Amino acid sequence: MTVFKICGLRDTASALTAAQSGASFLGFVFVEGVRRQLAPDRGAEIIGEYRGRAAALRVRSPLIVGLFANQTAEFVNRVARSCGLDYAQLCGDEPPDFWDALDLPVIRQVKVREELGRAAAVGLAAEQVGEAIQAGHLAALDKHQAGALGGTGTSFDWGLAKDIAGERRILLAGGLTADNVADAIAIAAPWGVDVSSGVETGGVKDAAKIRAFAEAVERAG
Repeated sequence: MTVFKICGLRDTASALTAAQSGASFLGFVFVEGVRRQLAPDRGAEIIGEYRGRAAALRVRSPLIVGLFANQTAEFVNRVARSCGLDYAQLCGDEPPDFWDALDLPVIRQVKVREELGRAAAVGLAAEQVGEAIQAGHLAALDKHQAGALGGTGTSFDWGLAKDIAGERRILLAGGLTADNVADAIAIAAPWGVDVSSGVETGGVKDAAKIRAFAEAVERAG
């Protein structure tokens, strides 16, 4: 069964819908200057409310992921404590030695540089994925887009993802929707998939799209 992550959550109801739909990870964005950014206090409030409602309804709780990019280890650790994060997803240029300064495991975002050509793109991304996996962390593949921090909402060649991951556990992100996630799973065979804009309407999380995405992943698995 392919696991899935619903990312860019900004309200309690959407987080609860994602959990009830079978998500393995819930993502909350603390990257500065992006559309889905949450202030740490607001993130802690939403996550606390979600956990209270999930417990009352006896809903299995997914792992909670905070997204960061080029922020200090002290900031990441402080947000992780206040929000009760399970993972820090690093979306910037953080080097491997940065991970050792964190109090929680990492999901390393690896940006696939298709413009380098197939062999170079696969080689570079596979090396970065390998560093994360060897250190006991996870990796998420997304499309490289100059100047973009966090997800791009744009897909890339899923065949590259298959070559990069090999038998290693990776999350596949970038332009996924309920309509195309089955094809992505069939081609890339990822351990998990990651969606944000693909379950939104007008930039806001859409409960029906979250449920449709979950159902498409389940059918594909």
